[in-house]
Amino acid sequence: MRRSRIAVFVSSILLAAGAALTGAGSAQGAQLAVSGGYVALGDSYSSGVGAGSYVSSSGDCKRSTKAFPYLWNAAHTPTSFSFTACSGARTGDVLAGQLAPLNSSTGLVSITVGGNDAGFADVMTTCVTSSDSTCVSRINTARAYVDSTLPGKLDSVYSAIRSKAPAARVVVIGYPRFYKLGTTCLGLSETKRTAINNASDHLNTAIAQRAAAHGFAFGDVRTTFTGHELCSGSSWLHSVNWLNIGESYHPTASGQSGGYLPALNSAA
Repeated sequence: MRRSRIAVFVSSILLAAGAALTGAGSAQGAQLAVSGGYVALGDSYSSGVGAGSYVSSSGDCKRSTKAFPYLWNAAHTPTSFSFTACSGARTGDVLAGQLAPLNSSTGLVSITVGGNDAGFADVMTTCVTSSDSTCVSRINTARAYVDSTLPGKLDSVYSAIRSKAPAARVVVIGYPRFYKLGTTCLGLSETKRTAINNASDHLNTAIAQRAAAHGFAFGDVRTTFTGHELCSGSSWLHSVNWLNIGESYHPTASGQSGGYLPALNSAA
């Protein structure tokens, strides 16, 4: 009996040492933690707009083979993979058209949503084309929406996910800060850049709070994008692209692999 207890104790030490060597937050750790299928939901930050290499059958949803859900699936062994994220999606679009693959055997769900509900595209258009005061005013309107209306919409999505996939690990991933401040950089003024970054923080806080209320993990990409914002000299985000306006202010392929994928790995 005593020998058995010693063996169990030694085995537990060896297992702990092995976990320390491999890294609990590594892709291997994420792989071992997830069983069942993987379903990737959300908007353009999940579908991979800006990363290129779009799957032709995805049409206007612009799902990319360089998007973080596609990369996660390629590096792991889920029993199934459903990629329903779509460019331009709002919370209502997720509820109406993305949840069908979820079921009791779903092991992992990832989602980015809320930016389009808050008027992300219009905010950025206004800030690019208008004065500082007009930009800040539009941002304040978006912030008020995030405070008053978005939480309820997120709750509806998160509740539906949990209802359809009761055993899944759900990872809600946020949005990056867009600008490195305090640098000389062509384009928007420092006032606009600061207001945009603060608005991103405000949105992330609201999303993280609602995710936590549902028992979901939050993947914070602001950490992984640090040093790779616009004006950093090593940006993982597209600036305004007048030849392909839809890619503006979206992650590049490097932003997907270096910014979003690690956030999912660490939270999955």
